[in-house]
Amino acid sequence: MRKILSLAMAGLVMIGAAQAQDKGEPVKIGISAGVTGPYAAFGVQVKNGASQAIEDINRAGGIKGRLFEAVYGDDASDPKQGVSVANKLAADGVKMVVGAFASSVSIPASDVYLDAGIIQVTPSSTNVKFTERGMWNTFRTCGRDDQQGAVAGTYLAGHLKDKRIAFVHDKTPYGKGLADETLKAFKAKGGKEVMVEGVNPGEKDYSALVSKLKSATVDVVYYGGYHTEAGLILRQMHDQGLKAIVAGGDAVADKEFAQIAGPAAEGTLMTFPADPRRNPNAKAAVAALNAKGIDPEAFTLYAYAAVQVLAKAMAETGSSDGKALADWLHQGKTVETVVGPIAYDRKGDITRLDYVMHVWRKGADGRIDYAGNELAP
Repeated sequence: MRKILSLAMAGLVMIGAAQAQDKGEPVKIGISAGVTGPYAAFGVQVKNGASQAIEDINRAGGIKGRLFEAVYGDDASDPKQGVSVANKLAADGVKMVVGAFASSVSIPASDVYLDAGIIQVTPSSTNVKFTERGMWNTFRTCGRDDQQGAVAGTYLAGHLKDKRIAFVHDKTPYGKGLADETLKAFKAKGGKEVMVEGVNPGEKDYSALVSKLKSATVDVVYYGGYHTEAGLILRQMHDQGLKAIVAGGDAVADKEFAQIAGPAAEGTLMTFPADPRRNPNAKAAVAALNAKGIDPEAFTLYAYAAVQVLAKAMAETGSSDGKALADWLHQGKTVETVVGPIAYDRKGDITRLDYVMHVWRKGADGRIDYAGNELAP
């Protein structure tokens, strides 16, 4: 009997210790971002945005007195390294994760997080598969490729229907997925492609592709892929006398694109949400980042919003348990964020469509940028 009482008391002590820790200890939040590798510019955006949100929340006293403790992992936008980072973050005791940037990383990493009971919010992984597998732990603050592709395909069919349009992708889950969805929407609106071609990301010479595009007398190239290859392809097209328009998705939205493409960048079309830097809710966050010399372009504020989503769920539930946070978010309640109000469906997708078409134009300062250059549907 004494042994039973001792075991019961020990159990109560363990429960009490866990509750005390849940109330007072910092909450470890993982940031998986490829700050090295081919898409480091975007990884830095994710790290900057999430870090600023954590700093701002902690400065305000945290969530019910609990502060966030950031644990960083560099996945280099590589799937294998992303899984290693996920395992390390789980071993380090993180309760929640912001990231990764690339769909090719977020999808396999999410399986690790699921097994560890960790909730994951990506600010930028748009591949449909990420939230289509019936997993409770996957969320995003961005949209999906089928939503983005619908906007792009409809625009191409409506505004450039008389042009000869080619579809090119980089064979990645993001790039091919987006190109496929755009082509599907384009064809549904009566469009007909001239050619479909896949390229290998990371190459420097795309002259063979350019030759094929020239032979097909292409007027428009829709590119599913990232800004580095998009910039190189566009520059080489112009160098070889092909003055076709390039259109792409949200992974083109980095100032490095214009640096790579040079003057050829002007006139490029791109789907991305309305510039979040202009959202009134983002004013304080933008000012804080600007004070550090950081331009919160592209996905920076979407990463900030991912932290806000997790913080709100934690405040409402009084818990840092991943499943408890996910269950609250799946109720579809609105969270006010720097990118606007966010509410989730049962899959972990946002319930509003916010993609619009942008065009890269030269400003009065001589720089080519997409900021403020939104086009009518």
